[in-house]
Amino acid sequence: MAGVNADLISQYFKKGADVEISSDEEGFRGSLYAGTVIRPPGNLTSRSAKVMVEYKTLMEDKAGKRRLREEVELVQLRPPPPEENRPSFKFSDEVDAYYNDGWWEGIITQVVGEDNKYSVFFRGSREQITFKASNLRLHREWANGMWVPPLEPAELSPAAAGTPKSESRRSKTSIPAAKTPKSEGRRSKKRSLSNEVEANEEVVERTFNPGEHVEVKNDEEGFEGAWFGATVMKNLKEGKYLVEYQTLRNDDDTNFLREEVDSLHIRPVPPDVELIDRFEVDDEVDASCNEGWWRGAVSKVLKNDRYSVYFKTSDEELKFNHSDLRVHQEWINGKWNTASKALKF
Repeated sequence: MAGVNADLISQYFKKGADVEISSDEEGFRGSLYAGTVIRPPGNLTSRSAKVMVEYKTLMEDKAGKRRLREEVELVQLRPPPPEENRPSFKFSDEVDAYYNDGWWEGIITQVVGEDNKYSVFFRGSREQITFKASNLRLHREWANGMWVPPLEPAELSPAAAGTPKSESRRSKTSIPAAKTPKSEGRRSKKRSLSNEVEANEEVVERTFNPGEHVEVKNDEEGFEGAWFGATVMKNLKEGKYLVEYQTLRNDDDTNFLREEVDSLHIRPVPPDVELIDRFEVDDEVDASCNEGWWRGAVSKVLKNDRYSVYFKTSDEELKFNHSDLRVHQEWINGKWNTASKALKF
């Protein structure tokens, strides 16, 4: 919900408005839950302003009689995306998959047979699960009062496509929100994918050996989406590793930082891909910055082999030389995958 002005906040997040609520809790990052605004924000200029919401699919009690209410920050809210008319998806599409009463962000890695089913890989839990097309939607971000990537007329459902053309993109309040698939039963708590879903496809686990060069992900606030070069020092129990970073120093700056990491936060060093003479707008890249590689998307092509890159997690746009960028690759089920085009942030 980054960058939304006060007028848009008062329009979309007034009392009674339908919203989707994101979560930053461990095990729930990348998930969205349907809800209703009970008490709107008092301060329309602060991203951390508090909003009281009531969830539509999460319940306060085990009997399922009282819907869960919670105070969340304004930055966690967005309107429900418009209902789409999308009968099928393709490899590498960024999607939201409906499970455990919420929408979870993932990427399509395989079209399964002819039954209109798709394998979806979830980066946070490193799980790959099959879903019907009816339980998927294209992943979109809501920024500055607009959906990105933007919806084309052919993608809208018949009801949404009937909106008068004279309305501006920001004033389409009559577009129906995407339908939420039927819930499997009222829940009293949020249920994470890793705790509740038994992956129905085999996921290849990669073992790393001492001395091997790797990249390590950091999920701390402010570092989401960044990978740092490291060397495996020791294999530990329960799939964990002791690593030594190649660029990060310890607190007293006497040596390189050593840390224990689990298998969800370590991967091989991405291989070199074909030489890219020039990146284009919307290309998904990794940018070398602050001792690590940060995932972003090219937002502008500048002169002298320079680019502006937008980072969704921090809502920042920074400039980089061509030599400081690399093609973004995903380590999925033991293989490297390169998206042909980025999700337009």
